[in-house]
Amino acid sequence: MLLVALTGGIATGKSVVARILEEKGCYLQKADLIAHELMSPGEEIWKALVQHFGRGILRDNNEIDRQKLGRIIFQDPVERNYLNRLTHPAIMEKIRQTVRQLEKEGEYDIYVTEAALVIEAGFHQFYDRIILTHCRLEIQIERLCQRDGITREQALGKIRSQSPAEEKIPFAHYLIDTSDSLKETIEQTERVYLSLYQDAWLKKSGLL
Repeated sequence: MLLVALTGGIATGKSVVARILEEKGCYLQKADLIAHELMSPGEEIWKALVQHFGRGILRDNNEIDRQKLGRIIFQDPVERNYLNRLTHPAIMEKIRQTVRQLEKEGEYDIYVTEAALVIEAGFHQFYDRIILTHCRLEIQIERLCQRDGITREQALGKIRSQSPAEEKIPFAHYLIDTSDSLKETIEQTERVYLSLYQDAWLKKSGLL
């Protein structure tokens, strides 16, 4: 099974590309959903976060308020590093468990993790192929403002809290520019999928 990481900055179109790849028959696992599960009330990571940040990050039902937590970590690189060190190894272990199970079952040829920080976390070497989504800065800002209902300055703060695409491009096997129409993004993704399918065949044949 070919192991693929789909990564890219915030609001660069990862979810759109992920949905297309899933529709093509890839197994898709979202790192953000894994993190959400790990932060469920009573879980070890939930306990560590409450101890570190205080109960002010909780909703009335004891679930972590991800918007409150997000505001903290996007503004403070020290707290962001704390959160990443706490969650990334646990997320990666869940991914490894999933891959082991899928390889036993043998149903899928291509496995895809959608995750923003694969390269920054140093987990890119686990994967056979890396897809990087990117777009023009003004497009990224506009999307983020519309999606999160925030100001341009707040959007820039979130964008600048992540590594720029230029630093991640050397690690990528495939690039998808989502700056223009959805049609163009779909066409690029379909071309990448065909390449991934060939890569999966090469790996299965022992040639990758």
